[in-house]
Amino acid sequence: MTDRAERFGWLERPGDDFPFYNGEPVTISGGQWWLVMAAILAGFLVLTLSNPLLTGAFLGFVPIVAFFALPLAALKYVAPRGWTAIFRRLRLRDVFVMTGFALLNIFVTGIAGAILISVIDTTANPAIAGLAAQDTPARILFFAKSVPQLFGEEVLTILPFLALLTWLTGKRGVGRKRAIVIAWLAVAVLFAAVHLPTYGWNVIQVIGGVGVARLVLTLPYIMTKNILVCTGAHILSDWFLFGATMVLSGAAAGGGIGGG
Repeated sequence: MTDRAERFGWLERPGDDFPFYNGEPVTISGGQWWLVMAAILAGFLVLTLSNPLLTGAFLGFVPIVAFFALPLAALKYVAPRGWTAIFRRLRLRDVFVMTGFALLNIFVTGIAGAILISVIDTTANPAIAGLAAQDTPARILFFAKSVPQLFGEEVLTILPFLALLTWLTGKRGVGRKRAIVIAWLAVAVLFAAVHLPTYGWNVIQVIGGVGVARLVLTLPYIMTKNILVCTGAHILSDWFLFGATMVLSGAAAGGGIGGG
């Protein structure tokens, strides 16, 4: 049982804890965590490196599936009896949590985006920016592909979070609360860094925009210990962004809102 002083009582649910860092349900060693991290890197490379053989409506899903499947396969290899601990059963209250954090993320990133636009030159995400010009089947495919890819982004975030939590509380002797904060901040930087090529290597933009969004979207995992909840929050907030981009781009193409 975790000491109450080492819990964020205002955020974490009573009687629940993160897996692995304290040997529950199984212990994952440092070397095993490095194997999982290598699988995350492999999945990311498969996703981002172009392959002319893996294109089209259906084959295009292969690198997206590999993005999350390789890390999860590695996790299952090192923890065959406990790898599913990152998943929990979804309950109605979890749907409210993912919706609430999606709305919070939209609000926070909207403010962060407005500030960034006012102080620096920003770069648009080319995939999202091109949505308005696509036909309906292409848009449907884009939204469909986003679901497994966003789940992969949560895997890329949560597994390093748990690895850092294990290392900090174990070998480094850091207290649980402090370790959570350090891991929370570190994975936000990691998440921002992998988006650098998408946003023209604009460090300030990805840290102030993507990194801030990651801080918000990791909170539902800290609350529920369920990767499905932070995935749901991520999907809802990004789908809102995709939809808003299509609407605004369409309005601009038609003369703008109120432009006549």
